[in-house]
Amino acid sequence: MSRIGKKPVKILKGVKVEKSGDNITVNGPKGTLSLYVNPVIKSEIREDEIEFMRGSDLKREKSLHGLYAILVKNMINGVSEGFSKKLELVGIGYRAEIKQGFLYLNLGFSHPIIFTAPEGIKIDVLSDTSVQISGIDKQLVGLVAAKIRSLKKPEPYKGKGIKYEGEFIRRKAGKAAAK
Repeated sequence: MSRIGKKPVKILKGVKVEKSGDNITVNGPKGTLSLYVNPVIKSEIREDEIEFMRGSDLKREKSLHGLYAILVKNMINGVSEGFSKKLELVGIGYRAEIKQGFLYLNLGFSHPIIFTAPEGIKIDVLSDTSVQISGIDKQLVGLVAAKIRSLKKPEPYKGKGIKYEGEFIRRKAGKAAAK
């Protein structure tokens, strides 16, 4: 049995969880999230926790068991606290700024890159070289951070590019060190 799936998911104070058909809806102080749950996984909502059960020991059902438990846990954390990722711009002349609701990135190209945040995502520029992405949906926050990072991935020789805060870039020796 899935170790994650067999643990009941705690419902935090101020969060309301409802089940209608195969959908689970989570309401909280920061917003509302909804998730379709495969019918092979049964869920039972009690006053302060949700428990997920599966019908058999098929490999697919085992994987879905833990998946839906952790997705609902992330939804509960998202509507109560929210999620955020920080990105750092490393390089001479690399800058970020917000103009008229759009994120403008100067990344060494001949033109600035304009990034539009999807609905439900808030982008803040903490400094010229630091950007914070926040929202209630953990998957969407991670996806937006990955899209922004993919605009100029860190290169291994000088470390220039966009990286996650705290990410370690493995550096390579240049031509001069190879001789």
